[in-house]
Amino acid sequence: MPYISQLIEGYRRFRANDWEHERERWSELAEGQSPKVMILSCADSRVEPAQIFDARPGEMFVVRNIAALAPPYETSPGYHGVSAALEFAVTQLKVGEILVMGHGMCGGCSASLTGVFDDSRHGHGQFIADWVSMLERARDKVRARHTDLDRAAFLDMEQEAVKVSLANLRTFPWIAEREKAGDLKLHGAHFSIAEGRLYMLDEAEETFRPV
Repeated sequence: MPYISQLIEGYRRFRANDWEHERERWSELAEGQSPKVMILSCADSRVEPAQIFDARPGEMFVVRNIAALAPPYETSPGYHGVSAALEFAVTQLKVGEILVMGHGMCGGCSASLTGVFDDSRHGHGQFIADWVSMLERARDKVRARHTDLDRAAFLDMEQEAVKVSLANLRTFPWIAEREKAGDLKLHGAHFSIAEGRLYMLDEAEETFRPV
């Protein structure tokens, strides 16, 4: 059976159950959205923010990409999809919080740490290589701290990637201004797939603690 058929069956269940139960909510959302938080998460199929946080429709503005990365602020010509989403969430929707959520066994972080696509800048993997190049400094730090690229090294890389995204977010002037004014809060988190547990970043101590 083509997978699209399974998707259609899932839609029918949604229509008969979730949509029916939340009909009033969907009617409200038809007029617009007003989420209070933006989630920057990985595109990994195992990490679904709405499921992890048991969120209702319209509660979270979610952007997903490889390794949950926020790029640094740039004004060069191009297609800045993540930056556009950040700008919309912060300046138009006026979200009060942004959560960057990394996760266990992240393929993007693994690609950076192992350098598997380092020689693929002009072939298959070139877009991945360019994207995860944002993690090069973090990768160097992690490699210096670990003799072997074992699970501890990969976890370290995943957590460092969250810190990179938070630092990059603060290069956007309208994010930095709002954070300084107290109108916007930035958070970092790591979701362990194996444990089903969320770890929140204490930036002052640079430590991830279980919720």
